[in-house]
Amino acid sequence: MKNSRRHFLKNSASAAALSLAGPHAGALSQPTSSPLAYVKDGGMQLCLAHFYGMDKRRIELSKQLQVLNAVGGINARPLGITDAQPWEYKAIMAVKEAWAKEGLTFKVVEGPPALYEKTKLGLPGRDEEIDNFILFIRNLAKAGIDTICYNWMPVISWARTSLDLPSRGGALVSAFDIDNIKDNSLTTFGTFTKEVMWKNLEYFLKAVVPEAEKKGIKLALHPDDPPVDAIRGIPRIMISADAFKRMIELVPSPSNGITLCQGTFATMGEDIPSVINYFGKRGKIHFVHFRDVRGSRNHFEETFHDDGKTNMYEAMKTYYDIGFRGPMRPDHVPTMAGDSNEHPGYSNIGVLFAIGYMRGLLEAIARQHR
Repeated sequence: MKNSRRHFLKNSASAAALSLAGPHAGALSQPTSSPLAYVKDGGMQLCLAHFYGMDKRRIELSKQLQVLNAVGGINARPLGITDAQPWEYKAIMAVKEAWAKEGLTFKVVEGPPALYEKTKLGLPGRDEEIDNFILFIRNLAKAGIDTICYNWMPVISWARTSLDLPSRGGALVSAFDIDNIKDNSLTTFGTFTKEVMWKNLEYFLKAVVPEAEKKGIKLALHPDDPPVDAIRGIPRIMISADAFKRMIELVPSPSNGITLCQGTFATMGEDIPSVINYFGKRGKIHFVHFRDVRGSRNHFEETFHDDGKTNMYEAMKTYYDIGFRGPMRPDHVPTMAGDSNEHPGYSNIGVLFAIGYMRGLLEAIARQHR
């Protein structure tokens, strides 16, 4: 054993001396091939959500993290633009330029204007809303922004029954328990059937997808969250992978795609790598919300990225393997010690953990596949 160890140390010392002697000292310094360069984040376009104005701390953290893509809405009023609707070019450019001045690229519009109850419920005035949405598509394309994340949840959108559930180490998370919905009354809009909701979605897609395709805009439909059958008489239809398969076939187009919100698909009970593989291979994933949960559609809570039920490594690897290189952001992070729960799910400290976790996965995967 001692002789073997001496032999190993002797050879190691020789190799070290050879490597220090200079580039022409011997064959060990002449690699036979050069590995492909590692592409940061595996080529993914990591983003942060900026839903609560131009928060200086979040902007500085974005730059320190080198996550330089911003996701948000169109609100030009704080910028002094009061004579333009949010779907008009003047408002869009004002918002884009404001982010550019901060050193960030406005990448995805999440929560687009001109898409409200009239369109989703098929009420009088929907054609005017849709015309404004088409104008929005044209002006986004003109401004050089190509992705719209939208949803089909009228009246009651994102819903939780708790916004401060204690989680790991006392961090606060949001949760949903259908048994704890306190108000089960109908809304002022009354009741609708799922088929009516599907017909309204088809009407919308047939009107806007051709223009989106012509202008190179990606429409990314977000699943209903929570993915329950109905809340207060309003049906929710985007509550399964099969529903999204049906949706993309309503108006087949490269522009008609999805926001793959992992947490929502996980609460549906779907296998996340399988969902990514199915829609990714068809070029239908336009935007990703990378998050995780524990529980099922009627009873669930948000988690840290390393503490949920999804195999997050396999999920990220599947995105990489199917060639997705589009915008991706962490979503619904826990509120951690020292941060405010004023905006549940969007803690600045929580997002630091999330980005570090995501970037670590991406580097491990990308370096293994060079």
